[in-house]
Amino acid sequence: MEDALLNDETRQPLSRKVPIPSSRINPYRMVIVLRLAVLCIFLRYRITHPVNNAYPLWLLSVICEIWFALSWILDQFPKWSPINRETYLDRLALRYDREGEPSQLAPVDIFVSTVDPMKEPPLVTANTVLSILAVDYPVDKVSCYVSDDGAAMLTFDALSETSEFARKWVPFCKKYNIEPRAPEWYFAQKIDYLKDKVQTSFVKERRAMKREYEEFKVRINGLVANAQKVPEEGWIMQDGTPWPGNNTRDHPGMIQVFLGHSGGLDVEGNELPRLVYVSREKRPGFQHHKKAGAMNALVRVSAVLTNGQYMLNLDCDHYINNSKALREAMCFLMDPNLGRNVCYVQFPQRFDGIDRNDRYANRNTVFFDINLRGLDGIQGPVYVGTGCVFNRTALYGYEPPVKKKKPGFFSSLCGGRKKTSKSKKSSEKKKSHRHADSSVPVFNLEDIEEGIEGIIELSVLI
Repeated sequence: MEDALLNDETRQPLSRKVPIPSSRINPYRMVIVLRLAVLCIFLRYRITHPVNNAYPLWLLSVICEIWFALSWILDQFPKWSPINRETYLDRLALRYDREGEPSQLAPVDIFVSTVDPMKEPPLVTANTVLSILAVDYPVDKVSCYVSDDGAAMLTFDALSETSEFARKWVPFCKKYNIEPRAPEWYFAQKIDYLKDKVQTSFVKERRAMKREYEEFKVRINGLVANAQKVPEEGWIMQDGTPWPGNNTRDHPGMIQVFLGHSGGLDVEGNELPRLVYVSREKRPGFQHHKKAGAMNALVRVSAVLTNGQYMLNLDCDHYINNSKALREAMCFLMDPNLGRNVCYVQFPQRFDGIDRNDRYANRNTVFFDINLRGLDGIQGPVYVGTGCVFNRTALYGYEPPVKKKKPGFFSSLCGGRKKTSKSKKSSEKKKSHRHADSSVPVFNLEDIEEGIEGIIELSVLI
């Protein structure tokens, strides 16, 4: 009986559409219809009553009014049928992440883009990275790539400090299930942090962690202060060699893996997600296309190192305020019925530090809570540049190679038919394109731009 209920639960969809109640949306629709009728009457009157004394001006004004009317009508389509969506994390866990079994959740590569550490404070970037490393997702399925498009040694050093602090911060977050998992905003909350906390050691460890974070901030601010005084000969690394990014417009590519699935354990001996520093190659005379070029470089580098099936991109000042956000996205992308047709999942943006009246409209209520929900009711929301989980296959345009099948019972006993030399060559060719880890989908490296050859490994130098 229990098995039957379990099977029935795993067949159910992982998400569903929740339409807006008619009592709320129908009055708005009636207003739209009324305004449309008034607009049609107005345009009919304007067209049938020309002004002969100023005909060119009348014609120009009528054309502008018709164009404005068309743009207004097009703007109403997304607002006609807005929807909400509800996810079922319990069903996702039953299907892909059962307790006591290896997790079947898809790997996710997370991209964080930054350029100038003087304009984008390293402490803000560090909080974003820490919220990623502490996300509620299997650690071997999460990889964080930080793109430093300014090739700044300050960003590199700040990321090194962040990786050390993460060894203490990540187990603290997961042990007490705190939210949000960006330390700056967690400790700034004016709430009862003892609510729903039953462990007696929480208060003591929270105070110790806050003290550790304050010391971490002092170290980061010290790095920023030192970066204000640029040496005449440029920055020098610990082994005495010049920093490759001293010339921000002409430097080789750089990659440094700070944390990884096989190394870099936290203070409790548990593995941490992979953390990778990336600064793409730049040469004078070649257009680098700013953030778009940085994203392309991250896609290529991640394809070689981890090749996660899905990719989440974030700006350096956009931290993850819900530790289950990746699981929420997987409810759409890994849904057996809808997942194949989903290109990306866009999360709305929320901002901290807004005044009570929001005089500068930082909440963007009309765009995120009305327009995007309306577009979702038609076909899907637009990509807003950050907070979006992409399907790598949708970006590449083709499926990854099929996993190597394990020999079955009958084939192992009876054996297959003898292959000819031609079939052997073809099988060897297929094997050469396969990765050692069959659990990760692998793309042909020939299809990845050959810019990866210019990357140097900084772990040898430092």
